[in-house]
Amino acid sequence: MNRKINLRRSLGAIPLSAWVGIVIIAVNLLGAIFAPWLAPHSETEQVGDIWLLPSIHTPFGTDSLGRDMLSRILYGARTTIAIALAITISSFIIGIVTGFAAAIYGKWVDVVLSRIVDTLMSIPVLIFALMVLSVMGTSIPVLVLTIALLDATRVFRLARLVAQAIVCQEYVEAARLRGEGLRWVLTKEILPNAIPPLLAEFGMRFCFTFLFIAGLSFLGLGIQPPYADWGSMVRDNAQAINFGQYAPLYPAAAIALLTIGVNLVVDWLLARNSLAHGDQS
Repeated sequence: MNRKINLRRSLGAIPLSAWVGIVIIAVNLLGAIFAPWLAPHSETEQVGDIWLLPSIHTPFGTDSLGRDMLSRILYGARTTIAIALAITISSFIIGIVTGFAAAIYGKWVDVVLSRIVDTLMSIPVLIFALMVLSVMGTSIPVLVLTIALLDATRVFRLARLVAQAIVCQEYVEAARLRGEGLRWVLTKEILPNAIPPLLAEFGMRFCFTFLFIAGLSFLGLGIQPPYADWGSMVRDNAQAINFGQYAPLYPAAAIALLTIGVNLVVDWLLARNSLAHGDQS
């Protein structure tokens, strides 16, 4: 009974803006996961002439090659969101491990890792990514690895800062005096207290990565055909605007909506984390 009451209170504490963001994220995830069943056509099937107006058979019309826009958007959600998640998760694994190591071990470990990160961050992200992708190619593994390494530098700085603030706390020192090992201190004391800010940063990093991939695809260096991708869909159908068609607006709206939805949830998480710290102080 108490669990049900606590669950209702937790759900009631979520503001309307966060619920809107959660719904937007859920719709996009469902569309991405069930794209093969929801899409009326495959992502490469030509169903009519180019840039047809919306109809019963093609609710969003067709693209520059006569493919169904609705099907392409659903498959594009699967591709774009999956790659953005893979990049964000990879960057957080790299950034958290190195950031915690720098904070816990300190001394030369902190100096070496911090100087490497400072060097990478001194290079503009877009220029560095364009250079690497131009040399190494634009395959999905290269794309994931390149952006993950670049993004891990931002995660490293946050993880290091958060871990340094936690390591100096009295309860961590008490755990060490009790004879607890480094693994116990890391998993029981540091990581649980670092999750709230890292979780909010995860949403922000996902938005950045998502928009970055869309931008690279728009420039022709992101996800390559035949895979559907929202950024490349905007580029391929940009000329439709000259003929009064709305083809490029659908993927552009999908990019904007998902970004807004994630930001609404991130804003709520940041506000909740700030209130929690205020109560503790």
